[in-house]
Amino acid sequence: MGILGRGIRACLGHSGQSGALSTLYPIYAAQWDLSPLTITTVFASYPLTLLVVLPIFGNISDWWGRRRVMIAGVALIAASAIVFALAPHVAFLFIGRILQGAGAGLAMGAGTAALMENNTSSSPRFASSMATLSTATGLTLALVVSGVLAQFFPLPLLWSYIVLLVLSLASIAALVRAPEDSPGHLQPWRPQAPRLRQGIRMAFSIATLSVTLAYCVGAIFLSLGAHMIREFTHTGSTATVGALLGCSAAAIGITALFLSKIPARAAVWAGAALTIVSLGSMAAASSLGSMSFFLAWCIVGGIAYSFAFTGGLGLINQAVPKHHRGATLSLLYMIAYAFQAGTAIGVGALATSLSLSSAVSIAALSLAGLSISLLVLMTITRTASKTTSGTEASVPTGA
Repeated sequence: MGILGRGIRACLGHSGQSGALSTLYPIYAAQWDLSPLTITTVFASYPLTLLVVLPIFGNISDWWGRRRVMIAGVALIAASAIVFALAPHVAFLFIGRILQGAGAGLAMGAGTAALMENNTSSSPRFASSMATLSTATGLTLALVVSGVLAQFFPLPLLWSYIVLLVLSLASIAALVRAPEDSPGHLQPWRPQAPRLRQGIRMAFSIATLSVTLAYCVGAIFLSLGAHMIREFTHTGSTATVGALLGCSAAAIGITALFLSKIPARAAVWAGAALTIVSLGSMAAASSLGSMSFFLAWCIVGGIAYSFAFTGGLGLINQAVPKHHRGATLSLLYMIAYAFQAGTAIGVGALATSLSLSSAVSIAALSLAGLSISLLVLMTITRTASKTTSGTEASVPTGA
């Protein structure tokens, strides 16, 4: 894919780099006396912004071209880095997260669709695996680098955003040099309410539930993960916290390297099952205060995320034609982010009103129930596909 491919991967990587704030949340909380609910609401302002952006602009890349929309999205992420670097109080964190959400809303649907359309591999799941890998690479770097910079450099709330700004500008430069990909529509773009084509509702439901599961677990990980590690293991090292959280993101990316040849439905099955295992590790880590259990939660949770997210995108890639893909992916992301925001705010409210340990336990049980629901739905569709060819046509097997 050349320059365009590098630009697309950098664009998706910047979606992951929005996690740079996660390692720094405890520092903000200590300096500005912020409650867990305030922290998780700051986190949730990102997906809540996406709920506004995606319904309005979800199909814009189908009309104006993937490259132009990705440039606009990364530019907004660059602006958020400036806001974060200058933040004198918590209101600036909300503004920065809103800018990040708007940028991701423009860039992610366009970037993922562009990867699928420029797939040069013989595997139809290569594109969704690369989307996962790109996002995970950005997230790993953001978590580890922000932790190290905050631990060993002066001005711990500045340097991570300088790095993010530089990388954003480099990504924009790569996209500007990429070939024009405008579809050349004669009609002007207009907002279009997200909708599904006939015959893909079941595939879309399974794919969306799988991605939603990954995002909900990620909400706990990114909004309160640093707080959990600090409180339950009594470590004050930001570098250690960043390294632990970075292990999860690295596990996402490494797993994605091996998923391009795995059928999408098999990936969804594995993602749901491994998520239950990871939630058990999370609950055990919180109860026992064990660094080993936290490491297990990070690694198993990262592997589960990669399976669930990549499997969900793989189902969409199989079921949706190219000219509807941007809008369909935007609808999927919109639903997933709505649940992610609700999870973050809900867990933050429980941690503030009860305790962090109680909030983690309730969240683990709730998300385990969501995982079981996905497994039940997969079982139902698998059984139905054996008895009617019509159902099999609307629920891709991933083969």
